[in-house]
Amino acid sequence: MNPVARRIAINIGGGYVPGINSAIAGVVLAARELGWEVVGIREGFDGLLFPSRYRDEGLVPLTPELVELLATGSVAVLGSNPRTDPFRVQSLNADNLVEEVDRSDELLKTIRDHGIDGVISIVSHQAMCVLYRLHRKGLKVICIPKSIENDLAATQLSFGYNSALSFAVSMLENARNAAQSARKIGVVGVPGEYAGWLALQAGMTVCADAALIPEIAYDLQSIATKLTRKAEAGVPYGLVVVADGARPAVLEEGKPQGSLQKSLAPLATSGTGNSIVDRAGLAAHQVATELQRLTGHETYPLVLGQLVKGGTPTAVDRQLGLGYGAAAVQALEQDRTGAMVAFQPPDIGFVPLSDAINKVRTIPKDSLFLAVARSLGISLGE
Repeated sequence: MNPVARRIAINIGGGYVPGINSAIAGVVLAARELGWEVVGIREGFDGLLFPSRYRDEGLVPLTPELVELLATGSVAVLGSNPRTDPFRVQSLNADNLVEEVDRSDELLKTIRDHGIDGVISIVSHQAMCVLYRLHRKGLKVICIPKSIENDLAATQLSFGYNSALSFAVSMLENARNAAQSARKIGVVGVPGEYAGWLALQAGMTVCADAALIPEIAYDLQSIATKLTRKAEAGVPYGLVVVADGARPAVLEEGKPQGSLQKSLAPLATSGTGNSIVDRAGLAAHQVATELQRLTGHETYPLVLGQLVKGGTPTAVDRQLGLGYGAAAVQALEQDRTGAMVAFQPPDIGFVPLSDAINKVRTIPKDSLFLAVARSLGISLGE
């Protein structure tokens, strides 16, 4: 047993995804085998930065008895906070104005004062970058990757993705049935700002007419031609899946845009700040409008957005969460901190955070999934 870690903490950065409780259970049950104590930090690091906000002063004792009851449920035990960055905490100054303050040193001291020897963080892209900076300042941390878009580099499968995929497939089947009944073209927007795994794999599963992804700029004329021929053959309905980051091959000419205009454009994939408007689904609305113009057939857009983050986790995500949690404890026991747990079939291993951050797992051009989609007649807008 490694004497370095005796009391460890868990927190969650970024939004909720199905399976988080399974990952927490994996940590607590594995820690029990080592005789370690586990506590949960409320809402990212807010429980330690703002303890007065919480009845339990921001720390939740996590016992095996508690997590065994929660492992199969979808209740958010600890809550998450996608916004709080301890290096940039908004506070009121002496002039009663909001300013950003670096409270990272204070956070690290609070962690030490609570006798916490290591932190396991269940995080996505942005939060992982924050954890990397904290590790460089001395925090012993292991990250567990979560993403409903499966876009985290250095791991083949982020937990939460399989549940999101299953939910998206169910909704697409409903959308196709509705389109068939109404004799319309359903255009469904799904999360996928930089990677199209969810749109592609969900579209393949339901044999959609088209799947538009960020990795391949699309030409709607080719899709419109396909849908028109399908209608002429007696099938006057269709289903098109659109990732939020999908973009046309040719943008409208004659309308130069400034950075703010670009961030607010329907097909924008990045903004100047966090967001002024919610851009989720704007690509799907744009595609629906243009397809209706090109085909003469009525379309209707449906946006799944944040819906895919809820619900009960699949068996795959439950097992993956338990495995990730147990592996994170193993990494702390071996003092392999500053790392991310990674699933590289058939093994679960560890990669340095420096190899996992600032990278996106996109669909490669030679992907088998792309080849299969084309062979099934699913248009990628090429």
